[in-house]
Amino acid sequence: MDMANINFLAVIVATLSAFMVGALWYGPLFGQAWLSAVGMTEDDVEKGNKAKLFGLAFLFELIMAFNLAMFLTGSPEAAEQMTAGTGAFYGFLTGFGWIFFALAVNSLYEGKSWTYIFINGGYWTVTFTVMGLILGAWI
Repeated sequence: MDMANINFLAVIVATLSAFMVGALWYGPLFGQAWLSAVGMTEDDVEKGNKAKLFGLAFLFELIMAFNLAMFLTGSPEAAEQMTAGTGAFYGFLTGFGWIFFALAVNSLYEGKSWTYIFINGGYWTVTFTVMGLILGAWI
């Protein structure tokens, strides 16, 4: 793997996109349903350590965006053929084909609801699709 094909600014923007998708996903779109699925209230969420939460979330999402960029640019030939559409497609396959179902398996063993699985799995599917689109467009 050659990291020379990776656009590190695109990795940062892809990382930030996870926060933007999350703000919409866990806010106006599915916020109340998610709170119910996890058995929390808005007050519970507000009590959390925001610096630790967002700092670690940024670090983990940065690692995920970088990892996706490595997959998308695995060879010089792959990097040359990459487009926004191809990146979005591979991002979707990553989010839905791997993350959604890995989360679903764990959630089933933990006794989580299908609502929980679809909200969280859907978030990761959309997030990886957007990350892939950004990375594919900028490679």
